Amino acid sequence: MASSTQLKSDAIMEQMKLHMSTDAGKQLTKKIGLIYQINIAPKKLGFNEKSYVVDLKKGEVKEGTYEDGKPDATFSFTDDDFVKVATGKMNPQIAFMRGKMKIKGSISAAQKFTPDIFPKPSKM
Repeated sequence: MASSTQLKSDAIMEQMKLHMSTDAGKQLTKKIGLIYQINIAPKKLGFNEKSYVVDLKKGEVKEGTYEDGKPDATFSFTDDDFVKVATGKMNPQIAFMRGKMKIKGSISAAQKFTPDIFPKPSKM
């Protein structure tokens, strides 16, 4: 599948990859130790989604779906809503209640998914 759509979220995921190699990123893997799959749709949930795996056990971020069993939680966002949550402009609980974010998997794992896991936007 040739992905011609460039998502705003791609830049955040690239920063996440770098963030995981820092001391702050390594602290996250110790603190959270969960695996998240994040599906990001350009405009409408469920259509033309791009998937990322944020592995907070190994400290990795990669494009594609999780293939070693099931992730602890899977989130679905539109590109714009993901950017708002990742940059702290929208609370994940509010995003969920408003239907801006869909969750599959463990709710307790999902509750650890906070803007704190993302690098601060001041580094952009």
